[in-house]
Amino acid sequence: MTYQYLSTERHDAVALIRFNRPHVRNALCGAVIKELAHALDTFEESTDIKAIVLTGDDRAFAAGADIGEMAAMETFADVYRDDFNAGDWIRLTRCRKPVIAAVAGYALGGGCELAMMCDFIIASASAKFGQLEVTVGIPPGGGGTQRLPRFIGKSKAMEMCLSGRMMDAAEAERSGLVSRVVADNELVDEAIRTAARIARLSQPVVMMIKECVDRAYETPLSEGLRYERRSLHAAFALNDRKEGMRAFVEKREPTYQDR
Repeated sequence: MTYQYLSTERHDAVALIRFNRPHVRNALCGAVIKELAHALDTFEESTDIKAIVLTGDDRAFAAGADIGEMAAMETFADVYRDDFNAGDWIRLTRCRKPVIAAVAGYALGGGCELAMMCDFIIASASAKFGQLEVTVGIPPGGGGTQRLPRFIGKSKAMEMCLSGRMMDAAEAERSGLVSRVVADNELVDEAIRTAARIARLSQPVVMMIKECVDRAYETPLSEGLRYERRSLHAAFALNDRKEGMRAFVEKREPTYQDR
């Protein structure tokens, strides 16, 4: 499908989704989010795609929500009735396949929140993260006050949300917001290479691991450990588990069938 505000590519088993509103630094209007949800649905349904990379351009991953569009929402009733920032806005959180955010330039407000909804973030040296909602008279509404403290701790998250201070890529890596930082001209290629490495592994096991890690943020430690242990037990029913262990013993590369 051809999108107005996105471009998509397939790199073998990896799908690349790129925001494409360069004139407004990829600001996130409702149409962008609707197209993103459709693209994610399409790639989740495809048996050929096993991992997804989400990116923007050199200037911005996404420089926040479209303030012009938000300014037209004049009353509490407007946003409450539409449940703004729910629905398609949180489609990323329901992805079962791994999604990597490749961030260059600005990831601010809703852009930072979308990046945090991905499974992990690879940033370029030019990346800047921030929750700037306070500067336009609103609190974050897509996870800025909830996911950000879980990544970087209360003190830094509180400062960023209360003051609108931006965090550069080096600080974001030190603080645990991003997994690693790469050169600007290597960002997308490195994200695709990382996704391709994941795509070569057993998809059911990758999904299990993703669910287990997410449980760490949603359950007490004892329940998370029990869920992890049951996932390990379940993996013994997979042909891929047999193939992986057999290949290890035979000192060869495994050939996974995702079953």
